[in-house]
Amino acid sequence: MSDTSTRRRVYARRASVFGGFVALLGTLVLSGPAAEASPPTPPSAATARTQLASLTVKAEGSSDGYSRDKFPHWITQSGACNTREEVLKRDGTNVQTDSSCAATSGKWYSEYDGATWSAASDVDIDHVVPLSEAWKSGASGWTTAQRQSFANDLTHSQLIAVTDNVNQSKGDQDPAEWLPPRTAYHCMYARMWVSVKYTYKLTLDSAEKSALSGILNGC
Repeated sequence: MSDTSTRRRVYARRASVFGGFVALLGTLVLSGPAAEASPPTPPSAATARTQLASLTVKAEGSSDGYSRDKFPHWITQSGACNTREEVLKRDGTNVQTDSSCAATSGKWYSEYDGATWSAASDVDIDHVVPLSEAWKSGASGWTTAQRQSFANDLTHSQLIAVTDNVNQSKGDQDPAEWLPPRTAYHCMYARMWVSVKYTYKLTLDSAEKSALSGILNGC
């Protein structure tokens, strides 16, 4: 056999091995932690600063007439799955569900505090801009259908799976009053908040705008 033929066979084997390695690497990238789903990414900090500047600043409205029932949430999204169940599947890792779409196992990393949970009961789905906050910022004048869309929005960065008691400590407070305990997430949180308020043309008060400006200027 000539030296040229031998070299060709060696190169062919190397190419085959390399191709197999690339295919394996692609599989690992697609199935590993780096491929985990998360809420839709909000615009950049620069865009958020522009959006923030365009929002109407006015005193927070009254909570008179507010009720969570006026924001029908956890509606059916697909098959047997409601909004909460869809977010649990989206934001979790290796989530298994039963025939009614309830999560029976999985892992959930809470961006707000850095905790990881293995029981869906330890996880809440946070409305980044709380329903009560939306009500006092303009949603009181919406139709029920509009409020339902807001409360179940999977398209924008409005819903996220987080530690339940952290979500409960937030309540309906805005960024001038409450921020995630994990400071590394403040920039993302501010971008998410501004994006939602901008998308839905909600107002904000002066303290809220000042807090958001300070965060975004540091991003």
